[in-house]
Amino acid sequence: METIPSTMKGVIFRSHGDSSVLTVEKALAVPSPAGSEVLVKLEYAGVNFIDIYQRNGLYATPLPTTAGREGAGVVVKVGDDVDPSLDLHVGDKVAVFTQGTMAEFVCATANGVMKLPPQVSTKVGASIMLQGLTAWTLVQDAHLVSPGEVVLVQAAAGGTGGLLVQMCKYLGATVIGTVSSTTKAEIAKSHGCDHVIIYTQADVEAEVMRLTAGLGCHAVLSGIGQSTFVTDLACTRRKGTLCSYGNSSGPVVNFRILDLSKKNVKLVRPTLGNYIATREEFVARSEKLLELVALGAVKIRYGGEYQLESVHTAQDDLEAKGTAGKLIVKIES
Repeated sequence: METIPSTMKGVIFRSHGDSSVLTVEKALAVPSPAGSEVLVKLEYAGVNFIDIYQRNGLYATPLPTTAGREGAGVVVKVGDDVDPSLDLHVGDKVAVFTQGTMAEFVCATANGVMKLPPQVSTKVGASIMLQGLTAWTLVQDAHLVSPGEVVLVQAAAGGTGGLLVQMCKYLGATVIGTVSSTTKAEIAKSHGCDHVIIYTQADVEAEVMRLTAGLGCHAVLSGIGQSTFVTDLACTRRKGTLCSYGNSSGPVVNFRILDLSKKNVKLVRPTLGNYIATREEFVARSEKLLELVALGAVKIRYGGEYQLESVHTAQDDLEAKGTAGKLIVKIES
């Protein structure tokens, strides 16, 4: 059995603000798993907008906090009260959705630990735990995407957007994607977009209406927030679903619920945790996601790999929206 050190390296923020509040500390205490937890030695951690929202205070977070919400690595200790039916053992490769993954070790509740099949690496596991489960629950729970539907995916070249495109195509939908440049348009096409709108060159609403014979989309999946919300709503067809799942341009404000009645639109503002709150929900969604990855129906495109000391740069790059694909941090022991 591998010897577990008493201290570790990790990224901490002790106040809210820009990326300068992130500090790499080298003598943090290695956590000890409580009865129903497992201790994971992390190999990779994913970079997500929620990291930025926590750091800047948009999402309430107790201070100090270890950064990071998803990661993957190897189980090095199992709590005494972990249910044997979960089949978690020292040496297992796992992915985790928990706070504090920008560190060499993290404790996670065993019920929320995803055991990785042999063909899925820890790098891929860390890349799909948050964005992958988010995307899959959006197309299953927020709006059940069905064959023949038309779906608009905002930021279709991004990490979550690219996964949404692939999943919608797997489910039989026609996908319209938005991007900011011709380079990102090619990436969106490679994900499977049937139509790509470069929003810096064309009016998104006008193009969507042209492509849908004036009907709009059965579902609009948007992680942008404030800057596209009016367009998102306008692009949703009668009795369609607008799923606003992120705030990359800021949270939606000054919205009148009466506006939904113009086309009887269903508005959903989900969070991943509320879709996988029970073990049964978590297993159902994560097992299918891993199956899609193993089959190659869902592929990860990487937009950058960083070291733990460069987490602030990774967050800045994500926030600047200059990247395309998943940003990942390699945890060096």
